Amino acid sequence: MGVNIMNWIGLPALLLLLFNTGTSQSIIKTLPGYSGTLPFKLETGYIGVGENDEVQLFYYFVESENNPKTDPLLFWISGGPGCSGLSTLVYETGPFYYDVADFDGSLPSILPNPYSWTKVASIIFVDSPVGTGFSYANTSKGYSSSDKKSAKDNYTFLRKWLLNHPMLSKNRLYVAGESYGGKLVPMVAMEILLGNEAGLQPRMYLQGYIIGNGLTDPNIDYNERIPTAHRLALISDEYFELAKVSCGGKYDNPDPNNVQCLLALQPIKECVNQINEGHILEPKCKHIPKTDNFGWDLTFSEDDSVDHLVLQVSKQDRQWCRSQNYESCYVWANDLTVQEALRIRKGTIGEWTRCNRSISYEVNQKSVLHFHEIFSNKGYNVLIYNGDHDLMIPYMGPLKWIRNLNMTIDDDWRPWHVNGQVAGYTMKHKKNEFNLTFVTVKGAGHTPPEYKPKECLAMIHRWLSTRLL
Repeated sequence: MGVNIMNWIGLPALLLLLFNTGTSQSIIKTLPGYSGTLPFKLETGYIGVGENDEVQLFYYFVESENNPKTDPLLFWISGGPGCSGLSTLVYETGPFYYDVADFDGSLPSILPNPYSWTKVASIIFVDSPVGTGFSYANTSKGYSSSDKKSAKDNYTFLRKWLLNHPMLSKNRLYVAGESYGGKLVPMVAMEILLGNEAGLQPRMYLQGYIIGNGLTDPNIDYNERIPTAHRLALISDEYFELAKVSCGGKYDNPDPNNVQCLLALQPIKECVNQINEGHILEPKCKHIPKTDNFGWDLTFSEDDSVDHLVLQVSKQDRQWCRSQNYESCYVWANDLTVQEALRIRKGTIGEWTRCNRSISYEVNQKSVLHFHEIFSNKGYNVLIYNGDHDLMIPYMGPLKWIRNLNMTIDDDWRPWHVNGQVAGYTMKHKKNEFNLTFVTVKGAGHTPPEYKPKECLAMIHRWLSTRLL
């Protein structure tokens, strides 16, 4: 008599057998730079995606330090594209950070982060797309990627990961990300939605998504840079009004035949080009390559381009800039003992970089607003947060595109507080069972948890718990 293999081992186990090619996972109990056993559960590993699992995506998983059985699971997509999940982990929302104050160029010490988002959630930090961080491909063809391919690869990754972690398959799931990740977050969420509707296993308990200073619609987000600069007193009323009239509100990639507009933009360019676009109050580093009409890089923050330049200049010969903090991750992640501790496969990458500018990626400047429109007609919960001192993807962008979703204001613009102080401003929108909360983080730049960790932990904790700040 024949044996039905599905009855014998069960569907989840069968799926795991079919999907586990190229998959590995390890519990990391100690790390170079930290004395003793890590006070949190860290897992690292690879999951194969794409044709014949030719792409191997590396990840860091940190289990919630509160109640991992019931706390939500965040699937985190970093920006760039090409910025490592390690950058988000150690500089923003993860359970440890480097002792940058005492960093002397040798292996940095690791300190616990009291404001880690793992206090309230489990988080998967993935090195995506391929070529990012420790992720790699087995073929040269495998290194080519795009928004669409990356979204599908991330969905496949998450399916396989949950099959390997059945204890978390029933947890509330949120797709989260920042900067360029703002484009991929709703795309990955849509892949999950379509997979669930098609009955693919495991069924994911998607609750919504979270986006910080994210790119959504370049025509909106980039064109709001100049109005934001005006609000932040970086350009005069006269300069702004002249540009507004001459350019008709289109400041990004203006019509080259519109001479009046080009002339109106010139003094604005001179006013803004010496400003650190990632955080207007911080020093602007030197030797920044310019990539568009205003010196603003469309995908990377300006600090990313000077990580190694900063390393070449002695501390006494330079003014502090945020890139200086990133020196420690280059030393740590490229250390062979660290790579051995993280279970990195030998010979799979060259030098580790925080944000890889040389990945083969087709950057798409199209809007992803239609994905938000689709979700706005369904019962999900969305958090959009922005540092209000970011000029790269300013807070006025989402304020504008959110209005296009034609939702009802459920809780109007008001301050929210941490320790009795205004931490920013928030408003809540609603359409049937769909809820969208918009939040500004006062004084924060392009990556808010990096600048305001206490406030951002309070923000995510309150939102996950009650949807109110």
